Amino acid sequence: MLLRPRPSLFRAVAPPPLTSARVPSRRTFSASAEAGTASPKDAAPAPAPVPAVTRKNARKAVPPPMGIVKTALFLPPGVERDATVAADMVIPGSNIVVGPYAGDARVKEAEFVKSSARARDCPKDDRPEFAVLGRSNVGKSSLINALTRRKEAALTSKKPGKTQTINHFLVNKSWYLVDLPGYGFAAASQSARMDWSSFTKGYFLNRDTLVGVLLLIDASIPPQKIDLDCANWLGRNNIGLTFVFTKCDKVKKGKGGRPDENIKQFQETISGLYPDPPPWIMTSSVTGLGRDGLLLHMSQLRNYWDNEAV
Repeated sequence: MLLRPRPSLFRAVAPPPLTSARVPSRRTFSASAEAGTASPKDAAPAPAPVPAVTRKNARKAVPPPMGIVKTALFLPPGVERDATVAADMVIPGSNIVVGPYAGDARVKEAEFVKSSARARDCPKDDRPEFAVLGRSNVGKSSLINALTRRKEAALTSKKPGKTQTINHFLVNKSWYLVDLPGYGFAAASQSARMDWSSFTKGYFLNRDTLVGVLLLIDASIPPQKIDLDCANWLGRNNIGLTFVFTKCDKVKKGKGGRPDENIKQFQETISGLYPDPPPWIMTSSVTGLGRDGLLLHMSQLRNYWDNEAV
C-alpha cells in the first residue's frame, strides 16, 4: 500500500547536545541539521503554510496556567503565529493551544495488534501513529494503560527495560499507539543496550506514518542529560515530539525537588535552545492528570494529518 509522506506538524526545534556553552538553535522541520550531525537525506521539506484560525468574540490574551506567557505557547496547525490566544484556548497544565483541527478525543476501544522485532515488520497500512518513548521506568506502559483505560493494554513491570520490541496498539480502529523500548537502563544486557540505537532509530527514520513522538520525562527527578540528548537526535532528524511529564503526583525524597520545580528547571534548560517552544504537558497515571488534554492534543495533530497530508 502506498504510504503518504509525513506532514510537518510541529513548530519545534532540536536542542544541541547538553552543554554549558551557549549554542545556536535551529528549527526541526524547516532547516537541515549542522554538517556532521545529520545527513541531508534525513531532512524533511519545509512545512506548508496553514490557514489562519478565526475566533468570534476573542478575548484579550491573558497568561495561561503555570505562569507561561504567549511566547512560550505551542501553536498547532491552523493557528497563526500572531494569533490572539485566550486562556481558555490553552490545555490546562500545558503550553498547548487548542486549534481548529482539534476533534473527538475519546478512546472508545483499543486492542493490541502485534509486537515487531524489526521496524520493517511493523503493520503496513496508512493509519497515523504516535510513538511513546522514554527512559526505562519513566512510566511508558502506565501512560498507555491510562490513555486507553485498559489496565493491561501495555503490561507494566518492576524490571525496567523489559520492553524489547515495537508494540502496536490500534485505537478506535483508526490510529496507533506504539510502545517502544526504553533507553538508558544499565541493567539491560550489553547487547540489548548496544542494539537499542540501530533498532529504534531504524523505526523513526523509516516509519512514514509516524505523526509524532511522545517523549516521556520523569517529573519526580531533576532533568537528565540522556533525555535532552534523545530530544536532540529526534529534532535533528525532523521528527516532531511532545514532552510528556510523567509522575507529576510524586515527590521522591533525597532525589531532588518537587515535580513542578523539576519541570521548571527542565523548561529553563531548553528555553535558550528553542526559538519556538515544543509542546509539553503534565500527566499522572495515578490521578489521571493530563490524560484528556494529551488526547485532545493528539487529536488535532492526527486530524491535520488526515485532512492535509497528500
